[in-house]
Amino acid sequence: MTELLIITLFLPLLGALLLLFFNKSNVSALKNFSLGISLLSFIGTIILLLNFNTASPDFQFYINIPWIPQIDAGFRIGLDGISILLVALTTFLTPIMILSSFSAIEKREKEYYFFVLLLEFAMIGVFIALDLILFYVFWELILIPMYFIIGIWGGKDKFYATVKFFIFTVVGSLFMLAAIVWVGVYVGSNVLNLASGFTVNYLAIYDALQASPIPMDIQKWIFIAFALAFCIKVPLFPLHTWLPDAHTEAPTPGSVILAGVLLKMGTYGLIRFNLDLFPQASVYYSSVIGILAVIGIIYGAILAMVQTDIKRLVAYSSVSHMGFIVLGIFSVTSMGLQGAVIQMVNHGLSTGMLFLCVGMLYERRHTREISEFGGIAKVMPVFTVFFSLAMLASVGLPGLNGFVGEYLTLIGSFTSPIYNSWAYTIISTTGVIFAAVYLLWMFQRVMYGQNTNPANHNLKDLNKREIGMLVPIVILILWIGLYPNSFLKVSEASTNKTVQNVMMHKSTNNYSIQLNK
Repeated sequence: MTELLIITLFLPLLGALLLLFFNKSNVSALKNFSLGISLLSFIGTIILLLNFNTASPDFQFYINIPWIPQIDAGFRIGLDGISILLVALTTFLTPIMILSSFSAIEKREKEYYFFVLLLEFAMIGVFIALDLILFYVFWELILIPMYFIIGIWGGKDKFYATVKFFIFTVVGSLFMLAAIVWVGVYVGSNVLNLASGFTVNYLAIYDALQASPIPMDIQKWIFIAFALAFCIKVPLFPLHTWLPDAHTEAPTPGSVILAGVLLKMGTYGLIRFNLDLFPQASVYYSSVIGILAVIGIIYGAILAMVQTDIKRLVAYSSVSHMGFIVLGIFSVTSMGLQGAVIQMVNHGLSTGMLFLCVGMLYERRHTREISEFGGIAKVMPVFTVFFSLAMLASVGLPGLNGFVGEYLTLIGSFTSPIYNSWAYTIISTTGVIFAAVYLLWMFQRVMYGQNTNPANHNLKDLNKREIGMLVPIVILILWIGLYPNSFLKVSEASTNKTVQNVMMHKSTNNYSIQLNK
């Protein structure tokens, strides 16, 4: 199975390189080849998932190949219960992204599909890297294809959105690089006493810090450096301002993968690095991050309610929904963290589907203004069914996937000994109500509102390709909503390990508990 993990990782990169030899005028071959490569990566992930031991919290299919011995850097990759779900989400959404590109992308197709496959390679790499330098390389590599996807194929203000996205991400990455060097020197010199005085081996660092944690006066600063990089990517209030612009200007496939996968890199990093490596600092800063998460939930929902552009409304809803994930992570409870992990998957599915539906409307009307629509349900009944399912999943209707994640994160925060206050949950719950307000109101105006514009009277309903994109997402929305344990059991052992690790160090730090009292 270790060989299959390598194949799953490098197959998109190989596909991207092979695309360079295609004739750019043969658009059909470019599309079909890219789709085929992405489907093969998804099949590889499914096989890995079927052979994954859900009872073990440890990393599986581990590979360790020396790379730069002078700094103890290696090609180290592996999967635990958290990362395998996110890799599965990545390889599931990428073929859908490519399918949606068939009609959305009409220029420079060769370059576009090259960047899509390169992006998939980097995204998978982020979730499986077990070497800090390797993780940083994949993290930075993602910037390149996303920069061009938004900058070349985006909307009228694409250059502003691209530069803003780039600046925010690069600044955060510099903080993370400084933290990686700091951790590598401290553990390599003071804990492991390596001859090189430096290491970026994640598993070695994790084991070393279990026995000898970094002193709090240092640990707090390293925690902040990592958290800044990850919170920008989430994005957590008040570091969120790049996201609505990036979503609005990105082409529909870019918005799907941005909301579906890229935002999850931030929440994944908060678990993998902040919670796992710096448990004492995680307890220390939990109240602050929890408050920012609650603010983001309410702030994003309120701004979503006043949007006149459907796509921008969905973008602000992401700010709100990602707040629930961060709230669950820093509750440091089994239910809260399990809810956060499954909500990462849920958000990728429901919000990704919302962006697909908005893109389908835009292709037909070339506008996203809510006021321009009305009575769409009469002429596009099939589309209305799919759009309603995506909307209700995002609202958190019981029986659909969104309910499971939000419920667990709220219960986790309610019972959290770290937050030690019900206020986090009570205030956050209003975000669920606000979500119902802005999404149902938007749906009513677009699907059933009165509009005399004749352009709305002759719209074509979904074609077979569009239905084919949405059906797999609907299947997962219903599957997770009706039988969530089939997914929760995959991450349970890993999340429990993380919670136990943090709680073991909780007694050594009483400040945040006193703060909450």
